[in-house]
Amino acid sequence: LRITLEDKEKKLAHCEIRLHDDSGNPIPDPNETLLAKAIAFAAEKHRGQVRKGTNIPYIVHPMEAAAITATMTSDPELIAAAVLHDTLEDCEGVTEDLLRALFGKRVAQLVCAESEEKQADAAGSWKTRKQVTIDHLQKPECSQAVKILTLSDKLSNLRALHRDQLAIGEKLWKRFNQKDKEMHRWYYASIGSALSCLKEYPVWKEY
Repeated sequence: LRITLEDKEKKLAHCEIRLHDDSGNPIPDPNETLLAKAIAFAAEKHRGQVRKGTNIPYIVHPMEAAAITATMTSDPELIAAAVLHDTLEDCEGVTEDLLRALFGKRVAQLVCAESEEKQADAAGSWKTRKQVTIDHLQKPECSQAVKILTLSDKLSNLRALHRDQLAIGEKLWKRFNQKDKEMHRWYYASIGSALSCLKEYPVWKEY
């Protein structure tokens, strides 16, 4: 409950109420848009997180991914899923059931599909886990929506890698578990090839 009082008359000027469920998760206002709900949820769940090796708030990345997604589609569920795409694998207390309850079945499914990389074969090598993602993107049943989400996520990552390499050079690669830059090149090149069905979009050309 947040209350703002006028300085002189001390009358109630504004009252904002945010309800939470039994687990402390905010219950979105039904009058808010799906995107607004997703942004508020992601910002809260990523609170305190930063991008690897930087002081940049983590929420910058999913917001950029959503902006990239919006250049390819106006689908509100897909753009919302881009905002939420890292909440399942990186944020405490976020489950598929919670995402489904708050944002609907399709948004939850899209987030889960984009989260497969870290969930699958978690005990395997870096290259094994990355190969899982590449193989998934190449399957006939992999949807256009999932491919758009993946392109948005990976392009945001590539932009960050490029900026940081210009700033700190080869020291960039020391911040990752996989320190061989050629392995990163292999991964992103393979992703780009797997997403060639999106080559009509300028963001694929940028990638």
